[in-house]
Amino acid sequence: MNEISEKTACVIAETIQAEAGIIVPSKEWLQALRKKCTESGTLLILDEIQAGFGRTGKLWGFENFEIVPDVLILGKALGGGMPLGAFIADKKMMDAFTENPVLGHITTFGGHPVCCAAGMAAMKVLLEEKIVNGIKAKEELFRSLLVHPKIKAIRSFGLWMAVEFDSFETNKKIIDTCIEDGVMTDWFLFAPSCLRISPPLIVSENHITEACNKIQNAIS
Repeated sequence: MNEISEKTACVIAETIQAEAGIIVPSKEWLQALRKKCTESGTLLILDEIQAGFGRTGKLWGFENFEIVPDVLILGKALGGGMPLGAFIADKKMMDAFTENPVLGHITTFGGHPVCCAAGMAAMKVLLEEKIVNGIKAKEELFRSLLVHPKIKAIRSFGLWMAVEFDSFETNKKIIDTCIEDGVMTDWFLFAPSCLRISPPLIVSENHITEACNKIQNAIS
């Protein structure tokens, strides 16, 4: 953070580190980063391609830390199953991309009407059915059921968990057994000893219990 100065154009960060194995910053640290960027005139760009759309228990991950970024990057859940991404900022900032160079921020397939329709439909369901409200309770159910001597740690933030084992080899055997038993999971790109849990937000308590039983059996 001490490296940020008036010469720093922007800071790009994941609100919660995803592929590192669900690494959550402290609220104080992220708020200090926001303050430093504001003081130095540096743009704070947050990547919520995985953390957005209710995954953390709030609609946007940054809401958990009581800050607002200058730019928000979204994808994955945004399209409701269709390919769609978004770069969100205020109008003054977006206007800067209209010249020097002309059309400096454009994509051939951006705003595809079918993808946008799917994204809007998914967003309406997420909001109108208040799906986000039940995320924390489901997280606690997962954590209460996943207790085993071979589990070194569980890092979680909403319906988003990294279950850590002693090695990739151990984790891979457990993952393979889970898949054979009908539980789809994998590891994290930069945390290969951690098993990934990131189910649909509409997952039921019965499905959580069934999945945890199968994960426990695979561990044993």
